[in-house]
Amino acid sequence: MYLYKKTYVKYWEHNGDDNYKVEVSKAGKPVNIDPKKVTYVVEEAGYWRKANHIHQWFVDNVQDGNDDCGNYWVSREKLEDLLEVCNKVLADKSRAEELLPTQSGFFFGNTNYDEYYFDDIINTKEIVEDCLSDKDADDFEYHSSW
Repeated sequence: MYLYKKTYVKYWEHNGDDNYKVEVSKAGKPVNIDPKKVTYVVEEAGYWRKANHIHQWFVDNVQDGNDDCGNYWVSREKLEDLLEVCNKVLADKSRAEELLPTQSGFFFGNTNYDEYYFDDIINTKEIVEDCLSDKDADDFEYHSSW
């Protein structure tokens, strides 16, 4: 399960930006990429493993109920909603099953409301707060793969 942060960096000649620069290196060596053809820089903003409750939140709130391992655009508003749910669950753990229920399924891990469940919520909160604090990030994308 991944959340990607995409930053738009497209070069537009009509903007007349003489300082435009996109550099990519791998192991200290330049990579043969034409910076004027780069549209987005994509970063892995978050990674989860078997956080079935977080995955189900994305399925229900971002993917229109489609659990198909696709790539789905996530708005800042949706990330704010997820953060709010995480904060509510962390403030009152007795509401976990109501607000962010676990889901069973193939490769989905356990469905207990235990320390691992709450660790995933703390991790999610940190991921989302980091994403929302980056005002240069233009959009986000969620992807899962089983």
